[in-house]
Amino acid sequence: MRQVGRGCWRRGVGQGGQTPTWPGQDGADGRSARPGSQPAPPGPGCRTRFPGGRVRPPAAGTVCGVSEALGCWWRRTRRKDLADGLLIKARSHLPPPSEPLGKLSKRDRKGVAVIKLKNPPVNSLSLEVLTEFVISLEKLENDKTFRGVILTSDCPGIFSAGLDLTEMCGKSQAHYAEYWRAVQELWLRLYLSNLVLIAAINGVSPAGGCLINLTCDYRVLADNPKYNIGLNETLLGIVAPFWFKDTLVNTVGHRMAERALQLGLLFPPAEALRVGIVDQVVPEDQVHSTALSVMAQWLAIPDHARQLTKNLMRKPTADRLVKQRDADIQYFLQFISRDSIQKSLRVYLDKLRQKKG
Repeated sequence: MRQVGRGCWRRGVGQGGQTPTWPGQDGADGRSARPGSQPAPPGPGCRTRFPGGRVRPPAAGTVCGVSEALGCWWRRTRRKDLADGLLIKARSHLPPPSEPLGKLSKRDRKGVAVIKLKNPPVNSLSLEVLTEFVISLEKLENDKTFRGVILTSDCPGIFSAGLDLTEMCGKSQAHYAEYWRAVQELWLRLYLSNLVLIAAINGVSPAGGCLINLTCDYRVLADNPKYNIGLNETLLGIVAPFWFKDTLVNTVGHRMAERALQLGLLFPPAEALRVGIVDQVVPEDQVHSTALSVMAQWLAIPDHARQLTKNLMRKPTADRLVKQRDADIQYFLQFISRDSIQKSLRVYLDKLRQKKG
């Protein structure tokens, strides 16, 4: 096991002062840095500057393990409020020797990481989770030992419930802007990643959880009728951004995406496979081993050829957001700040609290 550097400087882009425009409109401002560019190699003691100018100190004890049977599992074990952010302790997790490793060769196993979402009870994508996710991906991409990542969940029955609604309700405009830029950053990082990304979907995956899966190169879903997946934002009175829409259209086609987005459809496994949201449905106890077997097929392709082909297919979609990133944030701020939207979110969150009580 060896230690990997703790992040790097990433300068946030100012919100800018341009007139808000509808996402997708020609001529929107695009002053944000290109997400596909490689940051400087990380090193010990580096800090990360996040959107809004907030600075996170090095995450104490952050370790990514490398072994023949590698699993890189970021886990939040300690949380301490600081004046300029949160200090999070992340540790590596290596699977026990008895854990099946599928058909990967010894050489390939060295280059495969497993990122498990662990934010109980429903793996909501809070600002903290989004930030840690991006940092983990940056570390893996900067370490040439890694060629592929399996994304899965550590919470039984739930992959991710999607965006954290508490981050979008009753907060300041600055917080909303910071949160939305973090959502954009994760999507861009996943969608344009040079790594092979395989989703091992072992639970329900609505909204933002579905979006994470759609960014992956291949999706394996557990065959459980309760494990629905889809972009259901309209059911909450929220409109999916154009880049959510583009990701779904690229996956299932325009007509199916149009119907699914307007109706907020959540697809059970068999239906998700039929429409193409997932690539394979397997028994629940075979999701991880199947993901590893699929990974072996993708890693058999020369990296340079696969990466260039992936970029050729995905860059035009990503560039739409890159060119209009600030405009997209401004539209989000206008939308989420509406009294009607805030009221709907408060009502929904109150219902959730009552269920927990």
